[in-house]
Amino acid sequence: MTIKPLLDRVVLKLEEAEEKTKSGIILSSAAQEKPQFASVVAVGPGGVVDGKEVEMYVKVGDKVIASKYAGTQVKLDGEEFTIVRQSDILATVE
Repeated sequence: MTIKPLLDRVVLKLEEAEEKTKSGIILSSAAQEKPQFASVVAVGPGGVVDGKEVEMYVKVGDKVIASKYAGTQVKLDGEEFTIVRQSDILATVE
């Protein structure tokens, strides 16, 4: 199965959370900070959203930084994805 986002939505695959601090302390899953870095897996076509024309600036394969608690978590075929609006993406990482 594949995810095909609509309008200005973007599907992200979040990077794994840090399991160990820089000083070597191992963190429990509850103490791990939610990652903000992600890879773009799929991009919607853009179009008219809320009466405004939306141009998509990200593409599949881009590395991005997304808002920490934005989007909807989806589990598909054992993998976790996050679906966000393009406006929830803060920057691309080169």
